[in-house]
Amino acid sequence: MAEKKDNNNHNKNNTSFTSAIAVSQMSIRNIPRRYILPLPHRPTLITDHKQQHCFSTRASLPIIDLSSLDDPLLRSRIVDQVSLACEEFGFFQVTNHGIPVSFTKDALDVAKEFFDLPNETKMRIASADIHKPVRYGTSLNHIKDKVQYWRDFIKHYSHPISTWVDSWPSDPPTYKNKMGNYTKAINDLHKKLMQLIFESLGLKSNYIQKEIERGSQVTAVNYYPSCPEPSLALGLPPHTDYGLLTILLQNQEGLQIKDKTGNWHSVPVINEGLVVQLGDHMEVLSNGRYRGVVHRAVLNSEKNRISIANIQSLSMDEKVGPALELVDEEYPVLYEEASFADFLKFVSENDILERRYIDTLRKGKIR
Repeated sequence: MAEKKDNNNHNKNNTSFTSAIAVSQMSIRNIPRRYILPLPHRPTLITDHKQQHCFSTRASLPIIDLSSLDDPLLRSRIVDQVSLACEEFGFFQVTNHGIPVSFTKDALDVAKEFFDLPNETKMRIASADIHKPVRYGTSLNHIKDKVQYWRDFIKHYSHPISTWVDSWPSDPPTYKNKMGNYTKAINDLHKKLMQLIFESLGLKSNYIQKEIERGSQVTAVNYYPSCPEPSLALGLPPHTDYGLLTILLQNQEGLQIKDKTGNWHSVPVINEGLVVQLGDHMEVLSNGRYRGVVHRAVLNSEKNRISIANIQSLSMDEKVGPALELVDEEYPVLYEEASFADFLKFVSENDILERRYIDTLRKGKIR
């Protein structure tokens, strides 16, 4: 048994991989076979009414203006908009959210600086161990993935920032300051958004306030290089995030969400806007009223794309269960309790493309 454990540790910490950035810099016309998805999993090209080719249908996706958030007379309208967006899509975008443009610009700029670093510099923090608080990697899991995904990333824990910032990259020199300013602002926005969502569910705005304030924040900074054959590969496969909310900043279009009818919708880049996606733990907490949104990342043959996703949840071992106020005869308890630590255990033992984390928490048929 000891030998098996040692082998697993060796595999977890195996840092030998070729990054998607390195492959893209080879100026190849055809992507390597390891990135080519089986036919049923490839993004399907659609010709729209303007005879343009794209990977999704166009739809009017919810955009919510938060400028009147503190106006007692107008707040209820925002709550109604949040309720509709969560029920219909599990997704919305926010504008006038209060985060300075300088913070979002600095975060994107320093992210690009990081990915532009020499490969040997980035590889110093490379790891396939999902429990590491700071790690550089590629694909989803370069050891386990049967097909590789056209993505490089750096992930790190970000809240409380005083606990984690010293372990973040020191190169680029401004990374800690610029990404730190952004993640702190996102964490504050998350608390405001959770209040709106709780109100939309008929809960008090300060529901589990202390648990949220001491919660976790994982920052995933993603780089999707231009891809010579974007119809054969993906940057990320269809999945839901584990947390309560994911708040995402993107510099180019590439994020797609799946609606209730199974159609894919490209999420446009809105000037000074941020994407808000519901995760698995929000589905659990709402007892199925709201669902985590299935999303994926498609690729572009000409443009590189950067996204910064902050996945917000409760602390590592804090269990999320259905709110008791949302449990009655019509809606009995439909989900098992679960924590961030439970999710990490699941991911380390399962292929998330074959089995979704949220499916293991469902106790019965969900409406």
